[in-house]
Amino acid sequence: MPLKTIAVIFGVIFVAVGALGWIPAVNPGGKLLGLFDVNVAHNLVHLATGIVAIVVGMISDKASKLFFQVFGVIYALVAVLGFVSGDQPLLGIVNNNAADTWLHVVIAVVALYVGFGMKTEASATT
Repeated sequence: MPLKTIAVIFGVIFVAVGALGWIPAVNPGGKLLGLFDVNVAHNLVHLATGIVAIVVGMISDKASKLFFQVFGVIYALVAVLGFVSGDQPLLGIVNNNAADTWLHVVIAVVALYVGFGMKTEASATT
């Protein structure tokens, strides 16, 4: 699957998650799906990440690869920050709990694999 397609899929998922954060039925008491702590800042981060992913996915495999490299490193740092912060908001702004932190670990691993481990369509054929 081209990296562009993976970036667009990631983007759509992140935009959906960001939007779902404002729907009380799936975000009772600020817990998305009853599990993940979210707030307005967290939702905005998801929306922004999703929009950037969609845009780079529309540009090229190379742009998508760079996105996943940067995105993976950032989410790895966010995961480490989550372990340090515990159930306190990250940087005093973005709600966080253990479920968020472990999800960020998974997202970071996947993004780092896609960004550094997968070959772009052009390099795969050469």
